[in-house]
Order: sequence, then C-alpha cells, then structure tokens
Amino acid sequence: MGLFERYLTVWVGLAIIGGVIAGSVAPDIFATVAGLEYAHVNFVIAVLIWLMIYPMMVQIDFSSIKDVGKNPKGLALTLVINWLIKPFTMALLGWLFFKVIFASWVDPQSAQEYIAGMILLGVAPCTAMVFVWSQMTKGDANYTLVQVSINDVIMIFAFAPIAGLLLGATDIHVPWNTLLISVVLYVLVPLIAGALTRKALDRRDDHSKLDGFLSTMKPWSIAGLLATVVLLFGFQAQTILSKPQAIVLIAIPLLIQTYGIFAIAYFLAKKFKLPHNEAAPASMIATSNFFELAVAVAISLFGLHSGAALATVVGVLVEVPVMLSLVWFANRTRHWFA
Repeated sequence: MGLFERYLTVWVGLAIIGGVIAGSVAPDIFATVAGLEYAHVNFVIAVLIWLMIYPMMVQIDFSSIKDVGKNPKGLALTLVINWLIKPFTMALLGWLFFKVIFASWVDPQSAQEYIAGMILLGVAPCTAMVFVWSQMTKGDANYTLVQVSINDVIMIFAFAPIAGLLLGATDIHVPWNTLLISVVLYVLVPLIAGALTRKALDRRDDHSKLDGFLSTMKPWSIAGLLATVVLLFGFQAQTILSKPQAIVLIAIPLLIQTYGIFAIAYFLAKKFKLPHNEAAPASMIATSNFFELAVAVAISLFGLHSGAALATVVGVLVEVPVMLSLVWFANRTRHWFA
C-alpha cells in the first residue's frame, strides 16, 4: 500500500478543507465549472470520475471468472451480502437516522438527499481498493480477483434496479433515464474499455506492460479523486459553512453500516469454515464501497450541489480509516480460522 493509499483520509481531508476555502473565496469560478454540463452530466467531473474508474477496470481479469466454482461458499457469502443485505441495511439506517433520530436537526429536503447518497454507496460494492485490503490480510489473490470480476458483471445489471427500488421506497423521485445513462457511462463503458486495454497490453500474459501502465495511471487516478473532492466541497462550501454538523451526521450511520456489515460477513465466514485467506477478502469485499461510482451517479441524479453528492464524498472520508481498522482486526483474529 503506497503513501497516498495509506494516508488517503489525510489527503481527502486536506482536499475538503481546500475545496471549502476555495469555494467561499472564489464562488464564481466554481459556478462557471458547475455550468459546464449537459443532461445533468458535468463534463469536468465526468473526466475526473473516468480518471478514477478506468484504471480500476483495467485491473480486472475477466478470464478468472472460469474459476468461479472453486470457492463457492465465499463467493455466495459476498454476493448475498452485497446484493441482498447491504443495500437494504444502508437504506434502513439512512431512513432511521435522517427521518427519525436526526429529523429535528436536518431539513426534509437535505435529509432525503443524504439518504439517497447513502443508498448509492450501499448499492455499489468495491472494485479497486479490495485488492489492497486483500493483500494487507494475506488474502488469496486469485480468489479476490474472481470475487471482484463477478461483482462487476453483476453491477452492470443490478445497480440501476436496486438503486431505483430503494430510492423509490424512500419517496425520492427516480429519473430512470439518468440512472441508466449513469450506469452505462460509469460502469459499462469503462468496464469494456478496461477489458480491451488489458487485452492489448497483456498479449504475452507476462503482465510487464500492464503493470507499467497501471503504475503510470495510479497517480492520475488519485489526482482525479482529490480534484473531485475539491470541486464537490467547493460547490458545497456555503452549505457546509452554514451547517458544518452535516458531515458528522452523515458519518455516524455510515460508520455503523460499515462495522455492522463486516461483523455479519466475518461471522458467517467463520460459520462456513472458510480459510482465513478467503474469509478476510470476502468480508472486505462485502464491507467496502465503490465510492467513485456512487459519487458519479449522485451528481448525475441530484446535481453537484446536492446533499446526495455530499454524502457520497463523506463516504470517501470514512471508508479508508475504517477499512484499515478492519484489516488490523482481521489480522489479529487469523487464529479463529482453520
């Protein structure tokens, strides 16, 4: 895990501070950038999101899907949690906190948008950072690759229906055209581009050109993430300065969701008697989120200045330190598994 990944929370925190300061000092610049959009897709943000997502998709080797039957218990565990449990618990926690517990502190419109952002996080299982968490827990690399590949294929078909169902269930109007376009733009197209790039670079199957390309792209991917955070918080600067407690309120249910889902996955992995090098990455995949996709879709559906976009970016801030704490826990409990 490199310097930037290890201290990603620090960089995101600095990007948040920089964005808020820049947005309050030079609001006209951010207003100009916000105006560069078509059909709710901001061109600048779209480029930055692609910088984040495309290198991740290049890492996926879809030929590994042929090995799907070798570890059926771990795969079943992850798929059930990712697609049948986690999105619904996230929606429930969002509703519970912003419609009940925090109802007197948050206006109804903002509450709806925060819930929407949380739902989008819950419906997007992690893609790239899972490889880091798996490596840090000495997970089976091939097994992790199969898990991620299967989840990405399912995401193409399941993300929009589940997101639409849950957004509708919380009384949020769902613009289906925009949601489907977002899935095509930020999942299907980069997935195809990543697969074609991998095939072109790895013809000899020695990974040398591929590894070199990924090393070159990594700084750009991180720069895209940080620039997106700066812009989002610059757009939200006035709201944040007037309501700084919003970030804390959003973070509380996100923390409960993350630790709770990991506890469920890790407990079931032990019950299923998975070896630790499968149990740890399976639990990490079930726990973490594809926050880049969630950010992109939140912007497309609700706009750059929305509470939904803010909630997904808070997900970035929360995820890395929480996942590092879970890596530590998984490594300390290795003896629990055969």
